[in-house]
Amino acid sequence: MSNQRPQATPTVQIDDERVIVTEWHFKPGAETGWHTHGHDYVVVPTTDGELLLETENGPVNAQLKLGQSYTRKAGVRHNVINAGSEPLVFVEVELR
Repeated sequence: MSNQRPQATPTVQIDDERVIVTEWHFKPGAETGWHTHGHDYVVVPTTDGELLLETENGPVNAQLKLGQSYTRKAGVRHNVINAGSEPLVFVEVELR
């Protein structure tokens, strides 16, 4: 696993009875740390970027494209890493 990577920086913008909205900032090489999503969620990239997703089934590479959102179901477990050479940012909207 990883213990030398910098940590991504989450900023919670909204946390109410309907949604949790968090803006994530990743320096190159930064990670979220392993976590399991407790809610369905939507990711809205605000920059282009390259992700490395460490999953229980092995690593997965993914490209973020500015403004091209995607969604996932609750229960996803992974560590999200900025695999690119530039900072990246996305907004995560969790649906309660």
